[in-house]
Amino acid sequence: MTTPPDDEVPLDTLVRLRAICGRLPDAYEERAWTGTRWRVRDRTFAHVYLTDPTRPAATHAHAAVPTTTLTFRARGEEFEALTHAGPPFFRLGWGANVVGMHLDAAATDWAEVAELLVESYRALAPKKLTALLDEQGWTAAPLS
Repeated sequence: MTTPPDDEVPLDTLVRLRAICGRLPDAYEERAWTGTRWRVRDRTFAHVYLTDPTRPAATHAHAAVPTTTLTFRARGEEFEALTHAGPPFFRLGWGANVVGMHLDAAATDWAEVAELLVESYRALAPKKLTALLDEQGWTAAPLS
């Protein structure tokens, strides 16, 4: 599958996210209205894009300068902890379980991102697919 380039999101960020999301069973990548998203079936479990603070729709992202933003799903206590943790995490203005995270090339903990995206996938994937993760001893560690 050929993936179209994304002129908004830094290539190194896309490479890292592809290494995580592309290994999940039946996950696929596609261009979104802005940025790139990863889905399982018809459900988005990760979306990365450049937040432009000059646009009204970006007010939810708490960004004063253009920032690479990752959104994902979280459940229960994890959702509450992340949305109350402060930067780089924040609660989005839509979805009952959607968390935003500002990605900083120098400061992002990619092992943590991998864990969060696996949990996001688990929140949306059918049980049959999440069982595959357990059967295969899937680890959230990103490829180097």
